[in-house]
Amino acid sequence: MLLSIIIPVFNEEKTVHALLEKVRALALDKEIIIVNDGSTDGTREVLRAWEGQDGIRIHHSPVNLGKGAAVRIGFSLARGDIVTIQDADLELDPAEYLRLVRPILDGQADVVYGSRFLQGGRKGTLAFYLANRALAMLTNLLYGSHLTDIETCYKVLRRDVLDQLVLRASRFEIEPEITAQVLRRGFRIVEMPIGYTPRNPREKKITWRDGFAAVYTLLRQRL
Repeated sequence: MLLSIIIPVFNEEKTVHALLEKVRALALDKEIIIVNDGSTDGTREVLRAWEGQDGIRIHHSPVNLGKGAAVRIGFSLARGDIVTIQDADLELDPAEYLRLVRPILDGQADVVYGSRFLQGGRKGTLAFYLANRALAMLTNLLYGSHLTDIETCYKVLRRDVLDQLVLRASRFEIEPEITAQVLRRGFRIVEMPIGYTPRNPREKKITWRDGFAAVYTLLRQRL
């Protein structure tokens, strides 16, 4: 089965090359779709070295549209039987795909989430940890689920599942939007633990406003 790996990128000139080296080295039948979301640093110049390489497609947006928009562009370009998302900041290890695709290949899941919190313990700052746990609790309350990490980047979906989602989010609310629609449609989600190396909080692009947007998205999708 072909795995489509969607990589939204915005101002990640320091990490995107190393990330792409890791993804390219994976022993999987894969295609890599990079969506440069209007980067204003040297990201575009770094990506020039990857233009035209086998199994790699690069889309350059002229302006910053937001992570959600970049992910949706990537989804529209994907041809794989299984689709996943990979951030370019090196917080997560692409080698995890080798485990995360297995429940889908074995017919045990329609969607697999890589959870940063299944192994217990706090990850990142206290505010980050509490916000993520609160969003997971709200999701479980609204949708009757038992998830631990709805904001995880590692959402692995069968293509036929993705095709049934109606996604409109432009920013980070793409994460709860995907989760809410998967749960509403009754697809089987399996969570698996993943490693997580948080970057410096000052380098993160998500803000407290995105937390409110996530709550609104969960409520709107449910009601």
